[in-house]
Amino acid sequence: MINTKNALASALLAASLTFANHSAAQLDIPITYLHQEVDTGPVLSNVLPEPDDAGLQGAALGIKDSNTTGRFLKHHYALNSFSKADASALVDIAQQRYSAGDRFFVVNVPTKTLQALQTALGPEALIFNAGSADDALRQSACASNTLHTLPSRAMLTDALAQWLKAKRLDEVLVITGPNAEDKAYTASFERAAKRFGLKIVAEKDWTFDSDLRRTAQKELPLFTQTDDYDVVFVADERGDFGEYVLYNTWLPRPVVGTQGLTPVAWHRVVEQWGAAQLQSRFDKLAKRWMTPKDYAAWAAVRSVAEAVTRTNSASFSQVKSYIRSDKFQLAGFKGRKLDYRDWNGQLRQPIPLVHPRSLVSQSPQEGFLHPKNELDTLGFDRPEVNCTAQ
Repeated sequence: MINTKNALASALLAASLTFANHSAAQLDIPITYLHQEVDTGPVLSNVLPEPDDAGLQGAALGIKDSNTTGRFLKHHYALNSFSKADASALVDIAQQRYSAGDRFFVVNVPTKTLQALQTALGPEALIFNAGSADDALRQSACASNTLHTLPSRAMLTDALAQWLKAKRLDEVLVITGPNAEDKAYTASFERAAKRFGLKIVAEKDWTFDSDLRRTAQKELPLFTQTDDYDVVFVADERGDFGEYVLYNTWLPRPVVGTQGLTPVAWHRVVEQWGAAQLQSRFDKLAKRWMTPKDYAAWAAVRSVAEAVTRTNSASFSQVKSYIRSDKFQLAGFKGRKLDYRDWNGQLRQPIPLVHPRSLVSQSPQEGFLHPKNELDTLGFDRPEVNCTAQ
């Protein structure tokens, strides 16, 4: 039997909420996107360069997605984007936007510029790092005003090491390029190898500057000749030589790392868990594939929008507190809800393992357990961090 009094009360409550929503003032949420233009020099292989607008288009899609749902709640998001080669110019712009009222910043910049922004903006701003994978930013140099939507190198190499262990590819030949980023990538893998019980049988430094398009078949077999190994790990973030290691090793072995089977934040081959719709929306907007930095910038914008939606507030303190709370969950199209680690501000997320035309696997791998959250088997867990993001 229907209780007419309760039904009438429910109807009146629903009507009052609807009226309140329609009569409420619009919430305006500005978000600043900062990109530093970095000249990395010529690349010695035929690798496709990263798009000039990598990151920016992801942020733009995040704004569009947020406004699609936000218009029903009278929430409006606006993107103020800036790109400069000079770090000090970006810091000046950030301070100007802060003075104009912006409190949320999505940044695609190198580590040193990010640290300058952290100091310049202070505690009453929230910076989303969508451009630097530097481990130190999550392990020893955390900042209370910064969250990281781009995975760290430690997360990427842990994801790869788990897969290698699961496949019993335990003995590894490591090849490291000459750049500081390559050495950092190898250092992360060495940590992961120790963590998951892999053996590095030999380490070789790539010091050549020859044109491998002509000499790969002669040089690489001799270069990779050493004790037996199950797999070759390559650290070549720029793509100078790594593409030519595949199929040219002394022993016929799989190649992993920055080339071959690669751990990434995002890739066009990720299509499960609703990701195909995200890929389609991005392609329609940007006319290209979504990159890891695009995904990181998109996730940053969507984090702000999710918090604004849940709190129904544009208050900086309320939005920041909600994002950092255990109530926050981001639908990230990776098979599970994502949230931020309270000890270093890193966005927890599964890591796809891909080659250019296929998704091979996704870490964490089955069987790699954690007392609280198996996603914390990727990257720096609480006991490994010497700083706090709070």
